[in-house]
Amino acid sequence: MTEHSQHNIGVLVFAEQEEGVQADVSLELLSKARELAAKLGKKVAAALPGHNVGGLAPALITYGADTVFVAEDPALQHYTTVPYAEVVSDIIRACKPEIVLFGASLIGRDLAPRVASILRTGLTADCTDLQIGDYEDKSGSYKDLLLQIRPAFGGNIIATIVTPRHRPQMATVREGVMQLAPPDAARTGEIVPVDVKLGNTHELVRVVERLKAEKKVNLKGASVIVAGGAGVGGPDGFELIRELARTLGGEVGASRAAVDAGYIGKEHQVGQTGTTVRPKVYIACGISGQVQHRAGMDDAGKIIAINNDPGAPIFSIAHYGIVGDLFQVVPMLIEAYKQK
Repeated sequence: MTEHSQHNIGVLVFAEQEEGVQADVSLELLSKARELAAKLGKKVAAALPGHNVGGLAPALITYGADTVFVAEDPALQHYTTVPYAEVVSDIIRACKPEIVLFGASLIGRDLAPRVASILRTGLTADCTDLQIGDYEDKSGSYKDLLLQIRPAFGGNIIATIVTPRHRPQMATVREGVMQLAPPDAARTGEIVPVDVKLGNTHELVRVVERLKAEKKVNLKGASVIVAGGAGVGGPDGFELIRELARTLGGEVGASRAAVDAGYIGKEHQVGQTGTTVRPKVYIACGISGQVQHRAGMDDAGKIIAINNDPGAPIFSIAHYGIVGDLFQVVPMLIEAYKQK
């Protein structure tokens, strides 16, 4: 692949797809990339590896890419680490972006470390925010660095990480934490085919069979979430949470405390170390509302908190608060909704 540094690319986003379906997290990252690139005075690009995926490129432009590098090869039809890492690394070397972003999905978490190793640069995993800012240490002052922000020590502190002396600056970003901007059909951009040259290493791993389980919980797409915390008391208590969620046509969420206690599976976890959600209505039942949980749901349209502790932190962000026993309050809510 020839160099494309003339594109003046500030941020490159790995455009993840599976079987021709674009991952939402990549579109979320393009929205954030536009904001970051604007502060750098540079452009946004997307790297789109796969097979017969060129049809996805125009949509990436509407979501914020100025240039889409399309790398198509039969060996890229299904994700395997080595060929994808080779192709993405070649694209990065050619277009020389300041910043490279991956979704913190199963694929992104596997691919990004390999690419960082190939390029001999740093990588910050599971970021919850990204900003452009300055940094100073004993070696000097650095302008317009990527501030890579993520929870650390079990979410008890928020760490800001920088990569001052190596390029590109690389990060994986958790799904749902960046707000997805609507597509702009008026945007124009360039689609650049990539000449894929893979060594024999791509034959080291062969996909024999793919088994895909359907996702049973869709917290990100839910307009109503009923979430339970440690106050639910156990797995049996979550049956009441599920009944309210079914009545309202919503999904079931949970705090980390409830998940760690074994009351419900991790796929239901909301918060810094779970899923970030923005439903129209979020009903928190028996959740104290520690900062780690609030960070994953405080952008909800309406927050209703039910807790028997009037001093619970969740009430500080709730639009409506009910002080009481959830085992009395929730059945009353179910009955009231059914009567309507």
